[in-house]
Amino acid sequence: MSYDENPTPATGPRRSRRGLLAVAALAPTTLAGWLAWQVMGSPGESRPSKESTPATAGKPGDTTPQAPPSASPSLVPPTASPAFSKGPSGPLAGKVVVIDPGHNPGNFRHSRDINKLVDIGTNRKECDTTGTSTNAGYTEAEFTLDVSHRLRTLLEKQGARVEFTHDNDRPFGPCIDERARFGNEAEADAVISVHGDGSAEGNRGFHVILPALVKSGAADTSKIVGPSRDLGERIVGKFVRATGSAPSNYVGGGTGLDVRKDLGGLNLSDVPKVFIECGNMRDPKDAALLTSPGWRQKAAQGMADGISSYLEG
Repeated sequence: MSYDENPTPATGPRRSRRGLLAVAALAPTTLAGWLAWQVMGSPGESRPSKESTPATAGKPGDTTPQAPPSASPSLVPPTASPAFSKGPSGPLAGKVVVIDPGHNPGNFRHSRDINKLVDIGTNRKECDTTGTSTNAGYTEAEFTLDVSHRLRTLLEKQGARVEFTHDNDRPFGPCIDERARFGNEAEADAVISVHGDGSAEGNRGFHVILPALVKSGAADTSKIVGPSRDLGERIVGKFVRATGSAPSNYVGGGTGLDVRKDLGGLNLSDVPKVFIECGNMRDPKDAALLTSPGWRQKAAQGMADGISSYLEG
């Protein structure tokens, strides 16, 4: 991000007990016939469905094994009950996490749309920006989507339900007010907005942005300031451990935390939310990290660990 202002597995089918009792009640000869029908195929061998049976089946010369027709409905084997699908399991089961990949790869083609002003509570601000890039042209929007996908996979493995504000599935945006509204409507337990910074060369490291206390117009962060700080502090600690990267040397006084009141995505949020600037894309040393798939996986792990720590309490 650059700124214009100062900165399940299924359990498997089970036969109905009632069906088995019904079979047991059949006459011995009928039961024997039914059992013979059952074992015609080898264990695990699927029988051709009616739709997949060749049109020539049963004609002279056809050697395809055919199941004997049932004499009456009473000879039809009991229908297996549908597989029971368990819900997600894991330490984050029941939790909702919204991931907000910063910017959109198509923003640069829609300057008029993304320059439209929207209300962020404290003032009006551009719908979105194009974001920044490395000197070699690796864009922030590409970076944020890649890391967000990695993060989603890690969180889902722990049982969380993960939703994206966008997945490069729209021509531009969404606008910053829409991004905040998405998390609110999802009733998310935590929201993280993923970014890469665009500062001067020599400025290095990551930082997490927290919402300031804002009560103005449509903005009221009074209920989320505390929880968001807790979320942010946990992410900072886990991010350092996972990536080996140091907190920013140009923002946050070495704490890796920065409090801001000019970001609509935070001002308009009703649920705990933070932004993370994973590094400075304009610094060659940071850029070398951000363009490395291995490092991006570590970055996603750090975020996932921080979010999990927060949600598990």
